[in-house]
Amino acid sequence: MRAVVCNELGPPSVLTIEERPDPTPGPGQVLIEVEACGVNFVDALFVAGEYQIKPPVPFVPGGEVAGTVTAVGEGVTGPRVGERVLASIGLGGYASHVVCGAAQASRLPDELDAARAAAFTQSYCTALFALGRRAGVSDGEVVLVLGAGGGVGLAAIDVAVSFGARAIAVASSDDKRAAALAQGAEAAIDPTTEDLKARARELSGKEGVDVVIDPVGGDLAEPALRALGNFGRYCVIGFAAGSIPRLPANQVLLRNRTVLGIDWGAWGMADPAGNQALLGEGLSLVGAGRLHPVAPTTYPLEDVSRALEDLQGRRITGKVVLVP
Repeated sequence: MRAVVCNELGPPSVLTIEERPDPTPGPGQVLIEVEACGVNFVDALFVAGEYQIKPPVPFVPGGEVAGTVTAVGEGVTGPRVGERVLASIGLGGYASHVVCGAAQASRLPDELDAARAAAFTQSYCTALFALGRRAGVSDGEVVLVLGAGGGVGLAAIDVAVSFGARAIAVASSDDKRAAALAQGAEAAIDPTTEDLKARARELSGKEGVDVVIDPVGGDLAEPALRALGNFGRYCVIGFAAGSIPRLPANQVLLRNRTVLGIDWGAWGMADPAGNQALLGEGLSLVGAGRLHPVAPTTYPLEDVSRALEDLQGRRITGKVVLVP
């Protein structure tokens, strides 16, 4: 098998490709021949040693894979050999083959190819957790999505619309705004030329938006908070802009607003059964034609450094996957 290995901490350029023995599934495990592995912002943090979890080197980055089961260990009753699955494995995904617990592997609906499946879990489970479990978005509400051209942003638009909500996108490039509109946003705001707070309130058609999805942080956080109407909910998901904003507490008090922390990853590790149920909900919505994951940008496994650099540089619209 081939695998991307982090032998030392640093920028993506430290990663190397190595040949390793093919793994063998043990009791309760399955072997997956990987067709695509998802690339996420957190992967670069692992490689740089900047994430709160710091695995010892050497390690193989990557937590999302999709492919075909080629062998099963003792006691496994499903999935079966030959079935297409996706799996969230924490680390080890940047490889041509992975072994994981059978319970971690979810069968794919026919509507989802391997590339979109490998890019599905992190973005869509984050969006489903934020909008469904935490913010409780309901039919007719207005959701303002920052970073709308990124993986989480596009997923949030898709999920919001599937819940019957209206989505307003915020993105800084023409391509990303176009992608957000194609995914179902009813309008897109250019924060470099428009007043985010004023424009969002205007587009909401009422005193303000109901929910803000913020995977970006930085300078847009405060005007987005101020765009919330009565009982608005601000979902803090991440800080892709590279800076953690300082939000004025008086703006939370005003209009009875709520700030919600969204750490899907930590929740999923603490409640794996709940996380599998959430993932199953998302896959069912795909199968029912209510969710529409977009095709990701693909890179060969050998171009892993460039893929991570492009993702960190916010040069990508949507998601990224590696193809072994």
